[in-house]
Amino acid sequence: MPITHRLRVHRSEENLDRADQLAWRLAELATDPVPVDDDVVDMIINRVIDNAAVAAASLLRAPVVAARAQALAHPYSPGATVFGRSATLRVSPEWAAWANGVAVRELDFHDTFLAADYSHPGDNIPPILAVAQHRACSGADLVRGIATGYEIQVDLVRAISLHKHKIDHVAHLGPSAAAGIGTLLGLSTETIFQAIGQALHTTTATRQSRKGRISTWKAYAPAFAGKVAIEAVDRAMRGQTSPEPIYEGEDGVVAWMLDGPDASYDVVLPAPGEPKRAILDTYTKEHSAEYQSQALIDLARRLHRTRPDLADPERVASIVIHTSHHTHYVIGSGANDPQKYDPEATRETLDHSIPYIFAVALQDGTWHHQASYAPERARRADTVALWHRITTAEDPEWTRRYHSSDPAEKAFGGRVEITTTDGRTIVEEIAMADAHPLGARPFARPQYVEKFRTLADGVLEPAEIERFLDVAQRLPELGPEELGGLTIAARPGLLGTVPSPAGLF
Repeated sequence: MPITHRLRVHRSEENLDRADQLAWRLAELATDPVPVDDDVVDMIINRVIDNAAVAAASLLRAPVVAARAQALAHPYSPGATVFGRSATLRVSPEWAAWANGVAVRELDFHDTFLAADYSHPGDNIPPILAVAQHRACSGADLVRGIATGYEIQVDLVRAISLHKHKIDHVAHLGPSAAAGIGTLLGLSTETIFQAIGQALHTTTATRQSRKGRISTWKAYAPAFAGKVAIEAVDRAMRGQTSPEPIYEGEDGVVAWMLDGPDASYDVVLPAPGEPKRAILDTYTKEHSAEYQSQALIDLARRLHRTRPDLADPERVASIVIHTSHHTHYVIGSGANDPQKYDPEATRETLDHSIPYIFAVALQDGTWHHQASYAPERARRADTVALWHRITTAEDPEWTRRYHSSDPAEKAFGGRVEITTTDGRTIVEEIAMADAHPLGARPFARPQYVEKFRTLADGVLEPAEIERFLDVAQRLPELGPEELGGLTIAARPGLLGTVPSPAGLF
């Protein structure tokens, strides 16, 4: 049976024992040598493919180009690979994690887990993989490390809301990535404990990065957490210590950044000897957009087919999307961000605007990671008119389902009420995205492979596509010499078609 760790604030004079600190419990989880279940291994392979797919599609985007340039300024041997470049070119592992983390996150197109807080657990993979390549680990080692990263991030996201206090969700990623690296390397509980504390201490930042006019930093935030996690592990391996108790201290994270000195949380963790299966509760994206918009995109596409007249703003008086608290306040009109209705908004902002996303999907009947966000698409007069007729409203039932612990009931959709200009009302609802495990077309290995082939088309040579898929699908069997092949090289000349910005390095 899982164990429940009661997390609360302790005064300094209480001298909280390490064994009773959450960071220590997470470190013990990371050092538990439990085997990885076959279905978990299979899903880890899927997510490695998924990450590479979305990274391939983002290789020429400005944040990725800049991050790659920074990484290439730090060559190192043995080092780790950088997405887009040859596997023979190696950089320092923390910089590889940086560049690859930005490439994976840039399009908001990989996996997600939503509960008390938000997360993209696939962000654990770039730092753990970079260290695995640098330290000549095996594929089996990498699988164990990734299983830990997913488990710890999901367990923290279930229990502790960061968003409530306007703390960016990567504060759960720093500890999970540090712990995953600890599992990968077979480090001691003491060393992982210190790394978790340092990683948490240095990744607590405000959530302004996802508010108002959203900047390119949105893609960098998880990459920064991964880079910091590697550096924290390095320091801990050298015997350096971290602030403690980092969560429970009277000047710690819970007391001053979260619910305050009287707060308590129940963090549910696998008991010793229990497998780490949290990755199976996460889900990937069929569409390049915030996860809470996935089901609503599918609903809009369906309406495009069944009610094409609703794409005409002259026929629509209003569209109200009744949905969960998080959806309403984060990507809906409840955020009170005028930028979410601005045709000149950044791509990152439009990605967090369900009124925009629903309008475009309703008019186009599809969603594309580039074309749907193009400036000329956002400025189209009929789209702006329809977009500005769309609002969201919190519905307590959808909020309850959002937070449900029952997988069959947990949902991230909503009910759409459309009032036409002639006074009619159309009501449609959707609970799960089509690609969700309980959706109309659940993603399995063929869909992950197809997503990779689609997004890599024109970016990688056909032979490189097949090579990567072969290596990725043999992940548990890979030896250290093959792990360097777990990367993607752009077709010759492609990366040179965009300028590389100059900086300090």
